[in-house]
Amino acid sequence: MIKPNIGISDKSLDSITEILTKVLSDEMILYVMTRKFHWNVSGESFMELHKLFQAQYEQMEESIDQVAERINQLGGNTIGTMKEFLEQSTIEEHPGVYPAKKAMITELLINNEIMTRLLRKSIDECSNKYKDAVSADLLTTILGQHETIAWILRRYSN
Repeated sequence: MIKPNIGISDKSLDSITEILTKVLSDEMILYVMTRKFHWNVSGESFMELHKLFQAQYEQMEESIDQVAERINQLGGNTIGTMKEFLEQSTIEEHPGVYPAKKAMITELLINNEIMTRLLRKSIDECSNKYKDAVSADLLTTILGQHETIAWILRRYSN
């Protein structure tokens, strides 16, 4: 495959691809977790949380696709198996655990805040270290989405 000639060195393209792969992996694990909670929430305010979690995972689904396509635009290969995502992710799964809705909200809040910290670091690296404004802009948009999700979840936690 011909590497892109877009004013970013091959070494920097590889580094940016690694950053984006990490973001993609965490986003994918959080997406799956949010879907799991959407499917399994119950009790009082079931429908409200069911719809809230759906809106959140649908937003993440679009972000996942954009990050994956950006990796390809930079000449990289996009990973695509759960095993690969889990190897790269800092967000932990809890197989066989079906928490109550309050614990679901707390877990999603914690993990969305993990995403915001990862995204801030990634934006800084893409922008300042590698001079990739396009990746930084994409990640900034995703950061705003996760800050909003975290804010909403925080409101449910009070």
